[in-house]
Amino acid sequence: MGTTVRLAVVMDPIGEIKYAKDTTLALLLAAQARGWSLHYLEQHDLRLRDGVAEGRTRALTVRADAHGWYTLGEPVVQKLGGFDVVLMRKDPPFDTEYIYTTYILERAELEGSLVANRPRGLRDINEKVYTAWFPQCCAPTLVTRDMQEMAAFAAEHGKIVVKPLHGMGGHSIFVLEPGDKNARVVFETLTDSGRRFAIAQKYLPDISVGGDSRVLLIDGEPVPYALARIPAAHDNRGNLAAGAKGVGRALSERDRWLCAQIGPSLAEAGMLFVGLDVIGGYVTEINVTSPTGVRELEHQFPLNIGAMFIDALERRLRGHAPRAAILPA
Repeated sequence: MGTTVRLAVVMDPIGEIKYAKDTTLALLLAAQARGWSLHYLEQHDLRLRDGVAEGRTRALTVRADAHGWYTLGEPVVQKLGGFDVVLMRKDPPFDTEYIYTTYILERAELEGSLVANRPRGLRDINEKVYTAWFPQCCAPTLVTRDMQEMAAFAAEHGKIVVKPLHGMGGHSIFVLEPGDKNARVVFETLTDSGRRFAIAQKYLPDISVGGDSRVLLIDGEPVPYALARIPAAHDNRGNLAAGAKGVGRALSERDRWLCAQIGPSLAEAGMLFVGLDVIGGYVTEINVTSPTGVRELEHQFPLNIGAMFIDALERRLRGHAPRAAILPA
């Protein structure tokens, strides 16, 4: 390889991550192992100056050491367009500040950086609503502000799941049984009495046995194993943050079909690292902001998902103007 690849990562405070589970750390370790130069930013370090994306960066060294996994250098203001890769790994909430951040990163992209995931895609692809682009892959789903429509959907399908469009980690997910007397207040809460959109989906009973599986896509291609997140006995939610247990499994033929349906569109949109949530053979969410699950899968199978991701970035860099010469074919 010629000139060292320079990667800037925008993430939550690195000192507060969970070492054993953090996917961003796994990706950074893989980039460093490839000889890449790492630089660290948090959201508040970003700025636009006369249309130019800049950031207060710090040189970053990472280690596979649970007692001290990083070292940071002194802050230096740099143009983000001067980095070969900008890795956007800031966790939700996907709020107005997140949208402003994508504008800054889009300026970096226009100035020559490969930004993953692509800023425009982060704005366009809502993780719950974007399933509507692939209805053949999904269970019955309703997005509405109308509480009566939600009630009718519940009457049609019996047991349903309802949740906000902006949540993560299993927050504010409700499972409603037929005749549930709390249904009205749940609809009121999620829609703010009809002022906000929320989503309802037919309940898929497979979650209690097979779990909510996270299928990872790297530049549109699936990792060969999925992480089935089995809800705790006292909970309905298949989210690791909500206490679910992560159990790896090989992809099924149905998983691969779902990936073939969805993966090419995501790759075309510049979504290079994506997590599909699959329950009972149906996609329930398409996670593009900062998907997780890498460390859990690497602990259970002979995988180096971080290296697979860096391979994908290198392939993109070879065809990415204006610095394609840095990576020989």
